[in-house]
Amino acid sequence: MQNVYLTIALAPLLAAIIAGLGGRVIGRAGAHSVTIAGVGLSFGLSAWVLWQQLGGAPAYNGVVYTWLVTDGIPMQVGFLIDRLSALMMVVVTFVSLMVHVYTIGYMHDDDGYTRFFAYISLFTFSMLMLVMSNNFLQLFFGWEAVGLVSYLLIGFWYTRPSAIFANLKAFLVNRVGDFGFLLGIAAIVHFTGSLDYARAFHFAPQIAQQSFTLFEGQAWNAMSVICICLFVGAMGKSAQVPLHVWLPDSMEGPTPISALIHAATMVTAGIFMVARMSPLFELSTTALSVVLVIGATTALFMGFLGIVNNDIKRVVAYSTLSQLGYMTVALGVSAYSAGIFHLMTHAFFKALLFLGAGSVIIAMHHEQDMRRMGGLKKHLPITYWTTLAGALALIGFPGFSGFFSKDALIDAVGESHTPGHVYALVCVTAGVFITALYTFRLIFMTFHGEERMDAHTREHLHESPWVVTVPLVLLAIPSVIVGWLTVGPVLFHGYFGSAIAVRPEHDVLGEVGREFTTPLAFMLHAFQGLPVYLAAAGVLTAWFLYLKRPELPARLREMFAPVYRVLDNKYWFDWFNENVIERLGTRGWLVRRSHAPRAVRVPLPLRVRDDHRPVGADRVVPLADLTPESRNRHDAFSPAEPADLVADPGRHRRDADRRHAPEPGPVVFARGRGARARCERAVVPRV
Repeated sequence: MQNVYLTIALAPLLAAIIAGLGGRVIGRAGAHSVTIAGVGLSFGLSAWVLWQQLGGAPAYNGVVYTWLVTDGIPMQVGFLIDRLSALMMVVVTFVSLMVHVYTIGYMHDDDGYTRFFAYISLFTFSMLMLVMSNNFLQLFFGWEAVGLVSYLLIGFWYTRPSAIFANLKAFLVNRVGDFGFLLGIAAIVHFTGSLDYARAFHFAPQIAQQSFTLFEGQAWNAMSVICICLFVGAMGKSAQVPLHVWLPDSMEGPTPISALIHAATMVTAGIFMVARMSPLFELSTTALSVVLVIGATTALFMGFLGIVNNDIKRVVAYSTLSQLGYMTVALGVSAYSAGIFHLMTHAFFKALLFLGAGSVIIAMHHEQDMRRMGGLKKHLPITYWTTLAGALALIGFPGFSGFFSKDALIDAVGESHTPGHVYALVCVTAGVFITALYTFRLIFMTFHGEERMDAHTREHLHESPWVVTVPLVLLAIPSVIVGWLTVGPVLFHGYFGSAIAVRPEHDVLGEVGREFTTPLAFMLHAFQGLPVYLAAAGVLTAWFLYLKRPELPARLREMFAPVYRVLDNKYWFDWFNENVIERLGTRGWLVRRSHAPRAVRVPLPLRVRDDHRPVGADRVVPLADLTPESRNRHDAFSPAEPADLVADPGRHRRDADRRHAPEPGPVVFARGRGARARCERAVVPRV
């Protein structure tokens, strides 16, 4: 079996190497063929492994390769294959396979076609190494690898300043989380002298009796410190408040990678890690309470942001933030099975929603503003019906996959006694209404109502090619039926076995499962609760505001201007990071004014040409040539990185219209000189 596991992990890596290094030799068709074959092989073998696990095969925990031994601690590559990892392997490889096929249609005109296929295949390998690991070293390798490849993919269109800003933002925010994650791993090594999961779990009760003295006179429980540090890493990867700010900006990458990041790879890593570490988290009520409150806050307050955004991809991105909050809440109440179950169902319908949004973007000639859409149902019938299926699953419509996972999750929170459970129950229950509102706001603004696109776009509207629509249909199937097939075994019949540990006093799913008989009875029982009716109210509200009375949203925005301002500025998290954290980190005000560059690289406003150069081209302007009227010196100065260019991303750009309207604020790249350089912002007169 070890050879099978090696093939599952290494097939996407080999395909990525062939496509990346030999792309010019094998061509575009060769690149997508070899990567699809590699990921398809991994999916087929992963499905076979899951089938073996369901048939009663024992869990596999073995070492493949010992890299080195230092101070008696072996650094190894190994696999832990049980029902938890087998389920994750199938989800990751299936969604990745659908994204690979979809990419053939979405990226067919892109110059970086072969490079993109190499990246997404490498992304799949990285995530597989993470979920299959049996030790913290390999876990950390996969953890950092998905972060690195996400950096490459978010900034795939590297000529766009906004894409470079977004991938740097994702990379830096995740470094904050990874610092905490690394501290947690270091503490485990300190107490156990090993990087092996099994040894850490074996000594967990003893660790829980130990304490740290972080500050004089204050003792901290060792297990609480370890689990909170590990969860800080999960907050970065799974985009929990306040480390969530990178995820909406990740939409700067191509739509296929948005689907892969949000559905099955990077953002699910944190959820999987906490579930895998359940033997540790179960011994710290403090850590569970922190997880619960952070997840509940993310679930509700990130959902609000989806209501005010007009970019179709960003609405789905904020939906991901909110749903990750739901999964985190499940972890916080020790309903790990419910968290992984919602991760699985979410992977299918969220990939479907992103790829459906990509199909709309293709038809609209890469327009993403929903205010310029409308009436697309008749032009894109397959896209509409599959996207509608994903939307119904997302809001938890009875019978769809998201209904079973979300309703069970909310019931589990209601049975919990973990500190913070009342706050969490209010957040996840109210979030049902918010989710339905922003989801069907997207459906109604995009596919219904009057057509608001220009005449040229309207004349060329048509359904996407089969390489786009077939993955939509294949993802719609599990989005509808997978809940019926899996809710009983996964949640209530002990599917995960020893892969997940829950203390008897924390077994909230056991309480929920006492009344479970069949999926149909579970669905009918839900009509006795509030969430179903809140979802219906959200859909009706969206219909009334965006179809029946479309003039009302503008009036409500004026009536509640302060609230809208808070949401439009995303609670000022970005402002705080850029104006407080960034300045504290760089000590920019201490850099002397004399360290000034000789020139600034100024991207021209969108849809403006300079000397017949392409739209979006930039030019290098000597500082001495800028007139006082066109020069705006920045008050703060930052040490330059060794790189050639240092980005100042323009603080006041609105997310929704970033690609489609002239930018209201300057976007400048300052050329650094020496170890320190002054960052300049310049406004060049429009031509």
